[in-house]
Amino acid sequence: MTSTRPVRLLSSVILATLTCAATLTAAPAFAQAVIVAPMAPPPPRVEVMPAPRNGYVWDQGRWRWDHGRYVWVRGHWQPVRVGYHWVPGHWVQRGPNWRWVEGHWA
Repeated sequence: MTSTRPVRLLSSVILATLTCAATLTAAPAFAQAVIVAPMAPPPPRVEVMPAPRNGYVWDQGRWRWDHGRYVWVRGHWQPVRVGYHWVPGHWVQRGPNWRWVEGHWA
């Protein structure tokens, strides 16, 4: 009688390798769209921040580029991620254009 243990082990290793490769290949599909505007955003609007909320951090309002113009998006609460701090989204000038950097946890 021969053992099938080495064949099963090899099959498991190959399956795990293929699963990891598929996951890494699919990662760019989750990338954020790059938003570029041809002009600077207007100055931020003054928003009154609501009273603090346990377990949340306030994400201030921002200007969003939408079909050739800026549109104001009101602030909202972000659930806290323990051990991280919230970096708000912001516009950065790159040559004559402006690029949106999405808010994220760091």
